[in-house]
Amino acid sequence: MRSHSHPVGRWRRTGRAVVSAGIVGLLMATAACGSDDGDGGGGEGAVVDASEAGDPVDGGEIVVGLEAETNSWLPGTANFGNPGYNVAYSIYDPLMKRTPEGEPEPYLAESMEPNEDLTVWTLTLRPDVQFHDGTPLNAEAIKTIWDNYLVAPGSNLAANLAEVQSVDVVDDLTVTYTLKAPNAAFPDLLTDPAGWPFSPTAAAAAGADAGSEPVGTGPFKFVSWQRDSQLVVEKNEDYWQPGLPHLDKITFRPIPDEDTRLSSLQSGDIDAMQSLRQSTVSRARDVEGVDNYEFLGNNSGGSNFNTSRPPFDDLRVRKALALALDQDALIEVLGGTGLTPPSTQFFGPEDPFYSEKAAEAWPTNRPDEAQELYDEYINDPQRSDGKAVGEPVTFTYKCPPDPSLNELSQLYQSFWNGLGMQVELEQVEQAAYTSQAVARDYDAGCTRHGAARDPYYVFQRAFTTGVPNVTEFTDPRIDEALATMRGSTDVEERKAAAEQISLVIAEQVPVTFTGGTLTVVAVRDVIKNVDGWVFPDGSEGNGTPDGTAMWGHVWSTE
Repeated sequence: MRSHSHPVGRWRRTGRAVVSAGIVGLLMATAACGSDDGDGGGGEGAVVDASEAGDPVDGGEIVVGLEAETNSWLPGTANFGNPGYNVAYSIYDPLMKRTPEGEPEPYLAESMEPNEDLTVWTLTLRPDVQFHDGTPLNAEAIKTIWDNYLVAPGSNLAANLAEVQSVDVVDDLTVTYTLKAPNAAFPDLLTDPAGWPFSPTAAAAAGADAGSEPVGTGPFKFVSWQRDSQLVVEKNEDYWQPGLPHLDKITFRPIPDEDTRLSSLQSGDIDAMQSLRQSTVSRARDVEGVDNYEFLGNNSGGSNFNTSRPPFDDLRVRKALALALDQDALIEVLGGTGLTPPSTQFFGPEDPFYSEKAAEAWPTNRPDEAQELYDEYINDPQRSDGKAVGEPVTFTYKCPPDPSLNELSQLYQSFWNGLGMQVELEQVEQAAYTSQAVARDYDAGCTRHGAARDPYYVFQRAFTTGVPNVTEFTDPRIDEALATMRGSTDVEERKAAAEQISLVIAEQVPVTFTGGTLTVVAVRDVIKNVDGWVFPDGSEGNGTPDGTAMWGHVWSTE
């Protein structure tokens, strides 16, 4: 099938041999909650090749350094971020994966087709695919996973999947997803954890430990997991794609400190690493013998405000927070001055859903106006935080413990303290911070916004009731625009609806933006084909979106 999605940016890969010739293009990156897998584009400057891949080589093992640990590996309980996607793609196969144009196409699935009014989607599985425990991937497994895990009480995916009325078995390899309302974007949902089949037999046997013992259909089998130390996978000898994987073993190591992760790559202690920190992306280009697979999409840095907590329930405070910020100064802290413009919305300038109107409407740095709004709030006898007239606003700003993010947080603090606020900074390890954000156990904090996926799901996840709406911000105008996007396949109509939502966000300011995020998967130059994965039919994949790789397609010449 060909779904109703959109092209999103360009990708770029750079090799050390050509980087030394002067190819540069630093774009800032911030961090916090992991974003969805997405498609994006390469940075500014010329498009160049990494070192030659040559012919595939079988055998060998590699160590991959990740920026954070993941809390669990079972869809429904796991908070997968960019690091977690790297591990997941070795153990699980996605039913759908995105093309270079950003369209979800069948990967583990054989086909995906809608009925005429987009309310029933029929998915056909490939024959003779087995989970790692030897049980078959069939329609019954898909239904059991959906009913018993993905939409079960306590699942962190349940709210996102509530649009599905039922999943029904048609025959051994066919299921139907019956929706409560038409949705042109539905296939996009199955590119993410809801579309990563795992063995229901193994999950039932493991019980509460299922998230620590993942069993998928992917190119590698799970071997062991020492939390905060390493996760090991080994080659799936019975993999359904002939000739894959090439590697015998991969060890994934969470290395949260950016300097340590990069120096480990430089010393050869690890063979590959991923990063969304712009300073790391820049420095990785100067490491001898390293190929850098960079990707720029819709991902941008910024902040979330918990609008369910005073004073962030008051627009005056949220808008004052945004107007107080000098985005150029924030970008400068992370090294992106002159190389990336400030972000104003959830889509980058190259995305078809980018809105010039929303860019113009975004509240830019106007400190005098920010001061007026802040003073109006604190002098309001009915102020929502219950404090006495004139008392300062106080809150805690959370961010993961990274040196560049610490500098960024201090600059936020400076801007907001300048209004008279009292802002306390708190560093929280990324996995814990993600969990806190999902539970809305925070005041405000740094984050990554946007994902190069269908705009319906970008906004539906961020601004409708339930998890993972970490800001708890909703608006009937957003609901109305989402209904339009859900029921329409007309590109211009969907663009207009997306623009409406971007304008609401600019008006109501539940979030703020800094600038775009250039990501990298940096590898020793003996590691090949990092961006060269293909669909089972041989058509081109979308490279290394947001610092994630399809490791089953990678080989080592060492």
